Amino acid sequence: MPESKLHVVLLRYTPSPEEIVAQAAKLCYSPASINDLKKQIEKKNQAYFIEKLTDMRHLSPVEHVSFTFGIEGISRSCSHQIVRHRLASYSQQSQRYVGQQSGKTGGFHFIVPPGIEKIGKKQWFTEKMDIIQQWYDELVEALGNNGESTFEDARFLLPNAAETKIIITMNARELLHFIRVRCCNRAQWEIRELATEMLRQVKQVSPHIFKDAGPGCVHDTCPEGKMTCGKMNEVRERFKNLS
Repeated sequence: MPESKLHVVLLRYTPSPEEIVAQAAKLCYSPASINDLKKQIEKKNQAYFIEKLTDMRHLSPVEHVSFTFGIEGISRSCSHQIVRHRLASYSQQSQRYVGQQSGKTGGFHFIVPPGIEKIGKKQWFTEKMDIIQQWYDELVEALGNNGESTFEDARFLLPNAAETKIIITMNARELLHFIRVRCCNRAQWEIRELATEMLRQVKQVSPHIFKDAGPGCVHDTCPEGKMTCGKMNEVRERFKNLS
């Protein structure tokens, strides 16, 4: 069974996202018509309106733009954490309809936590995944021979390490929140790596909306209180240079 690695693709996003946000922000404080606002914003530096919004913490205008990511090479353990963010849309590869037999798909892909590799247990871990694959294949065959649903029931054997693929759409406000809590050093390593890569990609297409994005301590005191990692300076420097 092959080991999987994180792969993130920004599939789609609202065209001219910062122009849309600037128009929405200007509308809140202007008596001008929609057409006039559109012309005004097109001619002006949109960064000014974006920075004003973030300074005022008036974030409802950024909800008008959204970003869609294709993600693979994450574990089911990670995806369970992702879908706790309810203000988003998700489409995830089904273990009920997509079989993981070794003979047809090469077996289920899986994620090896770096902590397991660090203590020299990667081979041991992989061997255990191989055993689970054998059990899965045996159960698929047994269920199929008896006319029962195969993948639907056999998937109960698959571990949290099993790789999954998911498409996520978030509006920019929810994405800022996702980044704030999931880029934190105290977030689980896998979702932290994912959130950091998502931030890196959106900064390239919307640099002003995500200019100050990062974990909670980047521009404020650490929100973790006594549970802080104590590495705020290191974290701030890392996200300052993220590109």
